[in-house]
Amino acid sequence: MSCLYCISITFDMHRSGPINFSPARQIAAKPEDCPAMSSKLSLEDLPDALLAEIVKRIANTSDLKSISLVSKRLYTIEAEQRSSICVGSDLCPAIDALSALCSRFPNLLEVEMDYSGWKFHSNLLEKHIISLHLPVLRDLTLYIDDIRMGCLASCKNLMSLRLNSVSAIGSRGLLSVAVGCKNLTSLHIIKCNHIVSSDKWLEYIGSAGSLEELVVKNCKRISQYDLLKFGPGWMKLKKFEFKFKRSFHKYEPRDPCYVDNYQYGYDFCCESLKDVTLATVVTKPEVGLRCLLTKCKALERLCLHYVIGISDHDIITISQKCSNLRSISLSQEMLLCEIPGGTGVMARTPLTDDSLNALALRSHMLEAVELMFYGCAPDWPSEIAFTQDGLVTLLQSCPIRHLVLRGANFFDDEGMEALSSAQFLETLELMQCVAVTDVGMRFLAQSPCLKNLTLQMCYEVTDDGVCEVARARDLESLTVESCNQITVEASHGAAKSVHYKVDCPSYYD
Repeated sequence: MSCLYCISITFDMHRSGPINFSPARQIAAKPEDCPAMSSKLSLEDLPDALLAEIVKRIANTSDLKSISLVSKRLYTIEAEQRSSICVGSDLCPAIDALSALCSRFPNLLEVEMDYSGWKFHSNLLEKHIISLHLPVLRDLTLYIDDIRMGCLASCKNLMSLRLNSVSAIGSRGLLSVAVGCKNLTSLHIIKCNHIVSSDKWLEYIGSAGSLEELVVKNCKRISQYDLLKFGPGWMKLKKFEFKFKRSFHKYEPRDPCYVDNYQYGYDFCCESLKDVTLATVVTKPEVGLRCLLTKCKALERLCLHYVIGISDHDIITISQKCSNLRSISLSQEMLLCEIPGGTGVMARTPLTDDSLNALALRSHMLEAVELMFYGCAPDWPSEIAFTQDGLVTLLQSCPIRHLVLRGANFFDDEGMEALSSAQFLETLELMQCVAVTDVGMRFLAQSPCLKNLTLQMCYEVTDDGVCEVARARDLESLTVESCNQITVEASHGAAKSVHYKVDCPSYYD
């Protein structure tokens, strides 16, 4: 009966000399695999399987490049083990570079091509992609201005496709990919303005029902109403993100098929959806994609950024139906909202404490909360319909570990005092919270689990406040940006990892 020996291999990446080994608990080998059972082995004595195992455990790209220079065997084995690669515009000419790389790495699962701003001859690139001979390719990301999609239909094992700023891609090409790539489970379409949803590709993908992840961002000719054509595809979808690029306060054209109280396109099932993001869309008077909020019973992560038409009723419905909700992100701006009682209108953010109270009452798994407010004057905290009492109720009722507040003018040192008793809070990000001072930071120093702190444009916080927290808490990370009363000297050494920046970031995302 043969025994198993555990050996740990260590050697200089730049030498091909003998390899030392010592007893350890890392790699198992049989005696017959090691013909020279001594304290020294040459590289050629090791079996391919053992070398492959060594290569698998090296994650750093530069180390992989170094190890491939040690010997021809390691060069070959490293190439066979490589599963992902990113090709950029520094490799020129592109066709030759891609050919050489794909020839060397035959087992690539993930390929990213970033040639944004470059122009290729479509026929040449199409023929080249067909000839890549990557039979196991599953994940492809393209940042290319000029390519025809029909060539990708031959990638039968393709499971993930991300198209970013690929200006020449049209609907027919995307349809051919949908027909040819039966295993496609993830599709990202970003800034592809020639794709038109009326050309049947969306209906075809929906009818196939294979997609689990669909992301559509800033595509001018795909509206939220077009995505209702996804039909049966919604049943299997787990992640959905839609962002429509627009100027603030500029409304989308109304849906031509809209009829009051007629659910013409909303009778679909999406009970598998766990992750939903809606950004810069108008859902009033038409419901549009806001209908998802009443259907996603499995929802765990929700992001609603500048969704015009959202109301407390929607958040209350989510709290009632989505018992697994773990993360919520809300970005709001001032809109004209009706005054309770119907006596008029006022300019404020649309969601009120009714939403926060509903989440506090029913969302017992909520761990991450992000509340962001834009265009609200610091001198008029009433422009934000959330209050400090509503936020404190939420913090005291849910096991929140990650809290982000941006432009929360209603949040002050009293709120920080309540925050200091949050038993689970590990990460706090305060951005443009102008009412928070050093007094609030002293309260924060008592927070039992705080590990990560971000301060951005908090102009009333000084060195004293930062040092107070640093002395009391063993912070993992501290980020300070554009806080004019906090110096780099005070930030230095306040946490294991410190990021300090003077420049003011953009006010809008």
